[in-house]
Amino acid sequence: MRIVSLLPSATEIICAVGLEDQLVGVTHECDFPASARSLPKVTNTLIPTDASSAEIDQLVRDRLGGASALYTLDMEMLEQLRPDLIVTQALCDVCAVAEAEVKNAACMLPGAPAVLNLEPETLGDVLDCVRQVAQAAGVERRGREAVQALRARVDAVVTRAERAASRPRVALLEWLDPPFSTGHWNPELVRLAGGVDGLGQEGAKSRTLDWNEVVAWRPEVVLISCCGFTAERAMQDVALLERVPGWKRLPAVQQGRVWVTDGNAYFSRPGPRLVDSLELLAHVIHPELNPLPDWVMSPVRP
Repeated sequence: MRIVSLLPSATEIICAVGLEDQLVGVTHECDFPASARSLPKVTNTLIPTDASSAEIDQLVRDRLGGASALYTLDMEMLEQLRPDLIVTQALCDVCAVAEAEVKNAACMLPGAPAVLNLEPETLGDVLDCVRQVAQAAGVERRGREAVQALRARVDAVVTRAERAASRPRVALLEWLDPPFSTGHWNPELVRLAGGVDGLGQEGAKSRTLDWNEVVAWRPEVVLISCCGFTAERAMQDVALLERVPGWKRLPAVQQGRVWVTDGNAYFSRPGPRLVDSLELLAHVIHPELNPLPDWVMSPVRP
């Protein structure tokens, strides 16, 4: 089978169930595992790479408001790759090529490839997506084994969280200019890790926040994971926090419990590394119970 992935999380799922050798095309954003970087790219972005966070936010709002695409498909490359299966999503138009464009492209390609659309909103949905990809590619057993291994790690975090003496208030932020809460699976990860998220809602979309709302929540732990940004890129926006009224009086700030992590690798991609994200989150919330696994990148303090 020849598989094309139209989102980074799908690429990670495909490789996690042992189909890396059948992956023939990926997006311009697919960078994990490292071998995916050398595969042919079938998408392009219309978002300038040198734009500021505020400019990116405005560009996304303008294009989505006008039903304009953020990404484009390279039809010539798709035709050359001759995929049997295209894996995409319709959950977020900011994250991938629009679903309608993918379906139209599939109809135009020789052989009429199958299109698998993934729409996870919870951690359980993400694990189901692993099963769906494995089933579509005829490797159901590998899918079951991958899910069992991921579920065991989740259960281990939950068990440790149950031993915690407290459940700190957590602010998990996926953008800083303007501030955004996280959504979908991420508030669930906060709960599983032993914290309380008063800004995001499980299963719901992320939303724009007012800094007054963040300050009023008085988080005891702040984890900044800007969607699509490395920790180094996110650190460029951290300076604006100094200008937020009341920021320096937050318990998390006064206790040195503000962290920045790689939002390109963690929290934003609904794939196997969401479990890595859970383990990272558990570490910053309850470090005494959760040593950081060797395979997870350390978060940094601003």
